[in-house]
Amino acid sequence: MIDGMDRLVLAVYGQTPERPTEHWMWEETRILVRRVTPECLEKWVTGGESRGVIQWLIHGDILLDKNGYLADLRRQLDEWPPEMKERKVLCEFSKFSKTYLQAKQDLKDGQILDAYSHILTSLHHWAHIALIEEGMHPELTVWVQVRRVNPGIYKLYEELTTNKETVEQRVQLVMLACEFSVLTKMKSSCSLLLRVVGSRAEGWSVSELMAHPELKGLELDLSLLLQKLAKKGYLREIARSRRSDGIGIPELRYAPAPGERVD
Repeated sequence: MIDGMDRLVLAVYGQTPERPTEHWMWEETRILVRRVTPECLEKWVTGGESRGVIQWLIHGDILLDKNGYLADLRRQLDEWPPEMKERKVLCEFSKFSKTYLQAKQDLKDGQILDAYSHILTSLHHWAHIALIEEGMHPELTVWVQVRRVNPGIYKLYEELTTNKETVEQRVQLVMLACEFSVLTKMKSSCSLLLRVVGSRAEGWSVSELMAHPELKGLELDLSLLLQKLAKKGYLREIARSRRSDGIGIPELRYAPAPGERVD
């Protein structure tokens, strides 16, 4: 979890540090120093960009914490508040959908090994969603966790990696299951995005949604998610002309579907 070094020092700074990564040597101990801002650290937690960050924060020794930030973040990770779960699930579903579609395109193009790689990644994100829904943090040993809490997803992983059929047949089998899961989990996994869009009736542009405080900084493919939600009928597309830019080409905006609540 610490890139082959003996120890890790994670330091959180109020401003972007000039030297985000350093290697130190103390006697015979090699130390990896990572300096981050709170925004960067929380992005790692939500989006899973940094391998092992949850374990660092939960199991590491807090050496200095003047304003209690690290203790509070650890408490949140331990309690898993609903808003943190929502953000994490939305990020995982975005990655799940994107890698599934990449696998589908690879298969169509005859790129079987690329399709295998992408559908395996998609399974990982599906597994993460299942674990979060069970109140668990996905760890590095994700398949050990999933085998206990969701044998169905684990079985698909086994079918993809150990089945005696051809690679193409294995990929097709898992893709069918992923396609069903994309459809059935879309609304619950995108609850945060649907709530934000549903907070006003006049609709949102994609740039407005990207800048929204509840979505800003999340690793999302918003274009993909919005189109999927609109095609499924969970959102409504509105074409509105923008004459201020001198072009007059209608811009797509996204609004709650008929019958959906607007706060």
